[in-house]
Amino acid sequence: MAHAHKHFGADKVVKAETAHAHADMNVTPLIDVLLVLLVIFMATLPLGQRGVDINLPAETKTAQQQQEVDVSQIMIEVTADKRISVNKRDIAIADLEKELRSIYETRKDKQIFLAGAETVPYGNIIAVIDAAKGAGVEKVGIVTAAMRRAAGVQGN
Repeated sequence: MAHAHKHFGADKVVKAETAHAHADMNVTPLIDVLLVLLVIFMATLPLGQRGVDINLPAETKTAQQQQEVDVSQIMIEVTADKRISVNKRDIAIADLEKELRSIYETRKDKQIFLAGAETVPYGNIIAVIDAAKGAGVEKVGIVTAAMRRAAGVQGN
């Protein structure tokens, strides 16, 4: 009887082949460089942000303090029929810049508040802002209809 031989090796003999050139690109170094660049851009991004400085009104003022501040403030109102008034005194748009220049030439604080009726076209408001900037006003505060309603002031 023929005895079966136990074989503990490989079932098939494989011979080595000669190495061939591969046309595939190794992307590992490319990914490393991209990750480093991503980290650098993320670290420098907050330095390039710019914003606009705004002055928010403090809500803790008493009525007496507000009354004292209001004396020195200049308020321009543009009514629905396009009349312009500076601190309740009517003035023509042509004379507005000259009037504001005379008011602000001696003042250190060059800010103004502008309130317009909701029906006034934007072009008229821009003309008033241009006149104020031409007169040397540095800050123009816009008083909205909602702000006037909250303060209990009736708008025109």
